[in-house]
Amino acid sequence: MNGNERGVIATAGSKPPARMIGALAITQTAGYGVLYYAFSVFIPPMSRDLHAGVAQLTGAITLSVLVSGLVAPLVGRWLDRHGGRGLMTVGSALGALAVLAWSQVRSLVQLYLVCGVLGVASAMVLYEAAFAVIVAWFDAARRARALLAVTVVAGFASSIFLPLTGFLAEAYGWRQALVILAIGYALTAVPLHGLAVRSRAAPPHTDRREIVGAAVRERPFWLLAAAFLTQTGAVAVMGVLLVTYLIVLGHPPVFAAGVAGLLGVLSVTGRLVTTGLQTRWPVAVITAVMFGLQGLAAVLLPLVGRSVAGAVVAVVLFGLGFGVATIARPALLADRYGTAAYASLSGALALPITVAKAIAPLLAAGVAQLAGYPAVMGAVAAACGLGAVALIFYRRTEGAVA
Repeated sequence: MNGNERGVIATAGSKPPARMIGALAITQTAGYGVLYYAFSVFIPPMSRDLHAGVAQLTGAITLSVLVSGLVAPLVGRWLDRHGGRGLMTVGSALGALAVLAWSQVRSLVQLYLVCGVLGVASAMVLYEAAFAVIVAWFDAARRARALLAVTVVAGFASSIFLPLTGFLAEAYGWRQALVILAIGYALTAVPLHGLAVRSRAAPPHTDRREIVGAAVRERPFWLLAAAFLTQTGAVAVMGVLLVTYLIVLGHPPVFAAGVAGLLGVLSVTGRLVTTGLQTRWPVAVITAVMFGLQGLAAVLLPLVGRSVAGAVVAVVLFGLGFGVATIARPALLADRYGTAAYASLSGALALPITVAKAIAPLLAAGVAQLAGYPAVMGAVAAACGLGAVALIFYRRTEGAVA
């Protein structure tokens, strides 16, 4: 029995309520906005109050990302056994409490401790957990649209919460702003997770260890890991350094920030295009093409990025693939391996990918200092190219299985 058949059987006859998808769209938007994106807004006032440098403060959010990756395998196994309702409800309460504690930190050590807890909460409530719930409920025919619906809405988290957080911080101060965000997140996410999320665990006789063990012993799993690890690292580098590089190329800061802001909107566009094309072409092929376009964009930016038109074209090409991996990874995992051990496999895959997301920008900043930004763009292009090649080889293994 192949992965498609297992996935269909696991969800056959089920009609998950639309309210669950709506609830997850809202909680993912609020979760990413409060637990992740808001941090950048608070760096300047925290730097003054905590007497810490920007690099020290950035290390705190890096720790949060790393912790979320470290606990992802444990969270995945729990989701497979028990479903998502209880875990996501507790996780959203933990996240709100961590944000509340963040508002009271008086030292860098306390901030790092709080961010460690934020990392645990993030693993329990953000995309990995939400996707596990969706995969458990939807068969292959409806899964893509469900994933798209959640990620399209959540794709605007930064557009909503960065200005909102900035307004709150300016009006009430950063500590009171965090209290408001914590209360708002608790009142939104806890009841929505508790009331709207429907838990569905794998059948009790399912041998998840056997499924996971068989997967990690095979080349296709590691091709997926290589593809998404390299591309995630490249995306993380561009997300952190793009504004700085555009300024280095001679563009005004306002223009640089505005063009970089296109990445969020374009990520939604890329997801819409990818989902629409899935009716004609395999997900692996579409995703490989998107990764290839990103590699081309990274090559073009040093060559044509000094002009306004060249910078916009390069950013648009890169942005189209910015959010594609988010919906491609769960689709590819569920299609090949089914739904019975999806969360466990996703958690195992999330660990190295999350580490790449956290570390790649730091390495790229060092390369930029030593060799310049064109070298960084070359590395980004190479990473995207490797991701595309890995997916092409993965597609060949799909053909062999079929």
